[in-house]
Amino acid sequence: MTALLVADPVTAPYRDLPWARARELAHTAPEPLLARHVPLAEAAGLTLADALRTHQPLPGFDTAAMDGYAVGPGPGPWRLRGAVRAGAAWSGGTLGAGEAVEISTGAVVPSGARAVLPLEHSERVASTICGPTPAEGRHIRRAGEDAPAGAALAPAGTRIGPALLGLAAGCGYDTLPARPRPRVRVLVTGDELTHTGRPAPGQVRDALGPLLPSLVHTLGGGVTDLHHVPDRPAGSLADAVRHTPYDSDVIVVTGSTLVGVTDQLRAFLTRDGGARWIVDAVACRPGHPQLLAQLPDRRWILGLPGNPYAALVAAHTLLAPLLTGLTARPLPALPRIPLVGDVRTAPGRTRLIPVTWDGVTARTVGGHGSAFLRGAALADALAAVPSHWQPRAPVPVILLAG
Repeated sequence: MTALLVADPVTAPYRDLPWARARELAHTAPEPLLARHVPLAEAAGLTLADALRTHQPLPGFDTAAMDGYAVGPGPGPWRLRGAVRAGAAWSGGTLGAGEAVEISTGAVVPSGARAVLPLEHSERVASTICGPTPAEGRHIRRAGEDAPAGAALAPAGTRIGPALLGLAAGCGYDTLPARPRPRVRVLVTGDELTHTGRPAPGQVRDALGPLLPSLVHTLGGGVTDLHHVPDRPAGSLADAVRHTPYDSDVIVVTGSTLVGVTDQLRAFLTRDGGARWIVDAVACRPGHPQLLAQLPDRRWILGLPGNPYAALVAAHTLLAPLLTGLTARPLPALPRIPLVGDVRTAPGRTRLIPVTWDGVTARTVGGHGSAFLRGAALADALAAVPSHWQPRAPVPVILLAG
């Protein structure tokens, strides 16, 4: 365990920021994590650090796209000279007029072949092949048709998914230059929280402990540790932050973001932590008392409200862009979708509400008080409704992973 470094001068935060601007600042604030080469089997969900390029043309040779017969120049019938299968080379030389070779999908097309006649369009009698004369190049994938040698197939900043892994393997890669998932430690504060079973009177069951690890993974990070921190005695949160191991890039604190007697985070950051503030409160509802700062040891600390739905909104407002910036991915543009339903705007603030989406229209879902997750649990997206919104007007939406 290591104490914080000597405090730098405190940087004044941007207070009560517009919601869209807060997202942008959280994205641009961090320097990207260092890249490393990762085996394909371990790269899913990481981010390309350099462009993925072809080593050689794709495909690397003229390839049959159908089972059938590679036929030489001119019309049929064609005399069958042999067969070539996928994975084997043809050693019979160039096909001449009136000659054919039986061929399997994926096999090397012999030189001189004008096209592949599909098996279902042909008739074989002894060593003679009959069928309609195919158009020049029909059912042949030419060398370099998909991409020439050296072509950039995916830019740096692309998230590595199943298709990209298959593409990389097809190009001959065994490893990829990737930025790792940011490592996140979660500190859940609150003396009122209970962590198993039904809460007793005066207690509240912790919803964020179970919610955040899955959400962090969905957003591109990984939780290294989740620790519960009491509100009392004073200084317990500061101790938990100071003794956070250096196997984390981001510390997420839930609760303790207001200015009440038991709320410790702001006091720690401004008085003891020597933090470089980025965001102190966002003009949105719910989730207004969220914050983002950088500790002198260069790790990031992010404060989420203690109410579960407000915390979910804040995580999508600041944590998602922060993790995206740490992995050097671009901040995704939010689709704008017409919104219908019971919507109450908030003067001077963006209201974040859960919605379902049928592919055309976003429709509000009830049950989204700041402490209630029913609406979010049933939603496809969160709609960011500006204070000047008019019924059925399009609004930005954050699509939620299933």
